[in-house]
Amino acid sequence: MKKLKFILSLTNNDNDYQLEQAAAAEQAAKRLGVEVRIIHAENDSVTQSQQLLKIIQSRTDSLPDGILFEPVGVTALPQVARAAAMAGIGWVVLNRDVDYVSELRKTYRIPVFSTTSDHEEIGRIQGRQFAALLPHGGDVLYIQGPTENLAAKQRTFGMYETKPAAIQVKLMKAQWTEASAHRTVSSWLRLSTSQQTHLDLIAAQDDSMALGARKAFQEELNLPARERWLKLPYIGCDGLPNSGQAWVRSGLLTATIFVPPNAGTALEMLAEAIQNGTVPAERSLIAPVSIPGLDELAKSHAEKTRALSAGR
Repeated sequence: MKKLKFILSLTNNDNDYQLEQAAAAEQAAKRLGVEVRIIHAENDSVTQSQQLLKIIQSRTDSLPDGILFEPVGVTALPQVARAAAMAGIGWVVLNRDVDYVSELRKTYRIPVFSTTSDHEEIGRIQGRQFAALLPHGGDVLYIQGPTENLAAKQRTFGMYETKPAAIQVKLMKAQWTEASAHRTVSSWLRLSTSQQTHLDLIAAQDDSMALGARKAFQEELNLPARERWLKLPYIGCDGLPNSGQAWVRSGLLTATIFVPPNAGTALEMLAEAIQNGTVPAERSLIAPVSIPGLDELAKSHAEKTRALSAGR
């Protein structure tokens, strides 16, 4: 039996979740005895489209048996998906729900499916974390992913579903990286209105963005303002063991949400479908988990608040 070859296209290579996606795929490939080549789109949907079309239309390199990709843009590349299907290449969409998957499954005899984190549930958990940390209400600075990114929209939608009415949210946008969130918050801090803005919590849809926001506040030249910003709870998302979870343990973050990487699972499903002729489910969901648990988060924050009040 020939050795199966796969392509994994990720949005970038400077985000902790994308790095973990790559690691999970490499581990799965080694375990399965298949080959995986990882490419990065530099957060640009045109680049991602061109990279994949070049692979699909190559007349010199052998075609891969399957492509797994995490879309950068809104459309999730339906034309590229169709080109891959016509070429007999399996197609897997990561962390996105797309309508064309159903159509391709009906038309082509190749594995086509999606494996995604439950982004609305991620947002709902974050809304509940707001409630645990601000039981009497308050004001949250919320750093969202890119406007055009469906996962970012779904996380925001879920957050608004569960956050208490007494909690007000100020939205900012960044690009899923620490550097982009740092730039966004630094720009806001240069506005005179930022000094009059009251905040009780800093939240981001990604751990690295939460850390970028914290670094921006750490650079605030006004000492009383800097001390005030840095005393606030910071929460993120992705919760990977060596980043988000480690930052919670060290106190850089108050909480995160563990979103298990799914590229390895998807690669296993794709390899099995090709080797054994099985038909994977059209859509598989990976469940997120609050870290720490919501009850523990509320209890520990209440104890910390009481201790600070007693020390005044």
